[in-house]
Amino acid sequence: MKAAVTYDGNGSVFQHFGRTEIFRIYTIEDGKVTAKEDVSAAETGGHGALAPFLKEHGVDVLIAGGIGGGARAALAACGIEVYPGVSGSADEAAAAFAEGRLSFDPDAECHHHDHGEGHSCGHHDGGHSCC
Repeated sequence: MKAAVTYDGNGSVFQHFGRTEIFRIYTIEDGKVTAKEDVSAAETGGHGALAPFLKEHGVDVLIAGGIGGGARAALAACGIEVYPGVSGSADEAAAAFAEGRLSFDPDAECHHHDHGEGHSCGHHDGGHSCC
């Protein structure tokens, strides 16, 4: 199984899914993290393109901070489970998930509506395909 964590580059879970530039992708086997890799998403175009990007990397689960409804729907369409409302160390979050003890908030949403395009977090306007 592969779990991706929105990553801030400094060890912590990044809190805005649609602006994530780095995902730390963990391989999980037998309740343990067995490998990790940082993958740049800076050139994806953000928001709507991130779900297919994660699917292309074999991701089954996303651990994130804030995330909007459109992004949740796009991830669900790609078969990716979402564990939102997570903060702190990305490595510790992945280990907690692997061990079945991750604390998350299923109702956590993105509230950073200052990206200027006039749309809400996770919403995308055509021009690309979801999974």
